Amino acid sequence: MSAIAGILGKTADQPKVHKMIESIRHRGPNRTEFRNVGAGIVGAGELTTSKRSSPAISSGSDPTVLLDGELYNDPGSSASNVELVGELYGKHGKKCFAHMDGTYACAIIDGDETILARDGVGARPLIYHADNGTVCFAGEAKALLEHAATVTELPPKHYFSTREGLREFDGFAPSVPEVGLPEETAKTLEKLLVDAVRKRMEDGAVTAIALSGGLDSSIIAAVAKSINPNVKLFSTTIKRYPSKDLEFAKLMARYLGLEHEIYEITDEDIKGVIPEAVWYMETFDEDCVSGAIANFFTSKMIARHSHCVAVGEGADELFGGYFRELKAIDDNREKERVAKKLVDIAYNTALRRLDRGWMSNSVNYRTPYLAPEVVTFALSIPMEMKHRYDEQQGRHVEKWILRQAFKSWLPEEIYARPKLRFAGGTGVDDLMDELTADKVDKSEWEKNGTTRSGMKLFSPKELHYYRLFGEHFPAGYEHLTARWDPFK
Repeated sequence: MSAIAGILGKTADQPKVHKMIESIRHRGPNRTEFRNVGAGIVGAGELTTSKRSSPAISSGSDPTVLLDGELYNDPGSSASNVELVGELYGKHGKKCFAHMDGTYACAIIDGDETILARDGVGARPLIYHADNGTVCFAGEAKALLEHAATVTELPPKHYFSTREGLREFDGFAPSVPEVGLPEETAKTLEKLLVDAVRKRMEDGAVTAIALSGGLDSSIIAAVAKSINPNVKLFSTTIKRYPSKDLEFAKLMARYLGLEHEIYEITDEDIKGVIPEAVWYMETFDEDCVSGAIANFFTSKMIARHSHCVAVGEGADELFGGYFRELKAIDDNREKERVAKKLVDIAYNTALRRLDRGWMSNSVNYRTPYLAPEVVTFALSIPMEMKHRYDEQQGRHVEKWILRQAFKSWLPEEIYARPKLRFAGGTGVDDLMDELTADKVDKSEWEKNGTTRSGMKLFSPKELHYYRLFGEHFPAGYEHLTARWDPFK
């Protein structure tokens, strides 16, 4: 992971870019480097987790490459990921992104052309502004506050070129087996995900697992232990209302025989962190801010032990985990459409919370479920294998095929348990309304229920978040708060 930023054009100078990097120092606290590139200056702050992940900025001549993220291609002769990007670009030009296996946001400065790119899933953010021949960009919007009143978030599977504008590209498409009968499909899925975990742990950087107690993180924990028997587990809960998830996390830790650290989040913790959560998340969406609380405190706890964690995000979107939405749909084709939309918008929902929450405390995260081969195979699995009625359990079972694939890895209590919403499972939902009630009352929200740009605010709590957002960000940044509706 790294903090990347740059200004290309007549307004560029190193103090400005240095200040941009400082504003997102949490993304790359270890070492900072700058490069003069034609009429501009770029910089990167590195978070060192392995030799492959550092440096975050290339040291040679054109093109200059900056990278936030990690690649899992065969490295060939390249000593680092950033060198590999340069080699692939030199060989394939802008078609290089179809050959990049990983999770990344990157910038390539080739002579007088600047190219910004983001992988097909979009966990790593990239924000930019282009006007009158000047382009400024950064890994988070807060770095652009002194340079642009409006900004654009680069969509996943797109690049922006100062010559061509915004373009969608063909993403990395690995070859995967065809879907077969359920038993065969489960075995294929098991192998692909185990390989994805192993690939993300082979450099030894991952020494921590974020364990919610749900199915997805329990699978990652079980596979991780088979690779590194000394990996540690970390969980959070609300002290006043210990969550249901916590008991399952304890059960899973005992089952695996791994060291397990738990942090109890207090009312005072939550009240104190809400302004920080809005600042780091760069949004006022109530679900996003509430959901970030547990991530923030889990990452803060892990940062004392490790700077690289494996997490279970992505499984809900890929395997039918949004059961409330899908259960209400009878037509499988419509379920498929809604499920695909959930994957397409994940970068502005679960993955925003994931990225900003972990990086707020300089903890790199790795997401095996979002490995291209897992995503490609998961999207080819029919909905009737993901979301189906199970007669033995007497209910509609979400993520059915994932459960089948890892049934032998888990205790029955974990394998068979129903899914809880993220913030609900951690207990955060039970407190947020109460702890913000003295900030905004219902009548005040009813009178002031829209933003400067006309977006509707859904609750008094969200009006409070929006006012905190407005202390830092102008109206031209409000669209970074994306309202997700998979049914549209």
